[in-house]
Amino acid sequence: MFTRVDRVQLAVADRRVAASGWIALLGAEHESDDRVSALGARRSTYRLGTGRVEILEPDGTGPVADAVSARGGHLYAGGLTTSDMDSFLAHVRSRGVEPDVEGEQAHFDVAHTGGHGLRLVVSADHPGSATGAIDHFYEVTNLVLDAPGASAHYADLFGLDASSFTSITSPHYGYAGTLTLFDPDRLDRLEVIAPDRPATTMGRYFARFGESLYMAFAETDQIATIAARAAEIGAGVTVEPPENRQDERGAHTMFIHPSSLGGMMLGLSRRDYAWRWSGRPEIAEGGA
Repeated sequence: MFTRVDRVQLAVADRRVAASGWIALLGAEHESDDRVSALGARRSTYRLGTGRVEILEPDGTGPVADAVSARGGHLYAGGLTTSDMDSFLAHVRSRGVEPDVEGEQAHFDVAHTGGHGLRLVVSADHPGSATGAIDHFYEVTNLVLDAPGASAHYADLFGLDASSFTSITSPHYGYAGTLTLFDPDRLDRLEVIAPDRPATTMGRYFARFGESLYMAFAETDQIATIAARAAEIGAGVTVEPPENRQDERGAHTMFIHPSSLGGMMLGLSRRDYAWRWSGRPEIAEGGA
């Protein structure tokens, strides 16, 4: 019942400070300011790619104030779309879940999604033209203890077709799990994975925060441009592969460090490259 990954929500102490990296590095454009009563937060929304970045700042007591107090700035929720909000809400309610509905969005806290650290904001699907240096968001990463169990729960709760899912493992980064693809012909998904190497960055994060959201991914063909901007302003990024191992198109992956984006790590992959590990390597650039 999901169609796209279209946004991320950050919980931060200061919206303006957190937004600065998104603007300087990725060309995010301010769209609106409002308040989300269900979250007890002031919100600044920025257009980026075909989606949005929503930056939440505590406004009194509430979930966002609790989250910032516990962890500082971080990725608070993944943002997904549905083509039929009424049918989507009817489905999750049939599973005994009542999200907080405000305006045209449904907010799911961790308790709503099964206790595996996943928060979501679900919006009606209104795709538009891309803004800034990315094409679109396509992935939100959920670290869990039992990836098959969590993925099966999400499939039932959200009406996802498990036949579109694909397994994923990474000896390099140290995890195994499931890509819960919403459509076999699109990259959009939740990445539900269990870290299995404690000494990695992901492993240390998991030891500290437990089941939680870890990062998001987007597509772009502007990795070199973003890397140059990062060097100019002193922002932290990691580019892969190293320069001496890049192909004729340069790097295929970049990680923008949390300190550069208000506390959230963002991965960027070259356009179509992620199909190499997403179940359809034959349609990735250059094939498998």
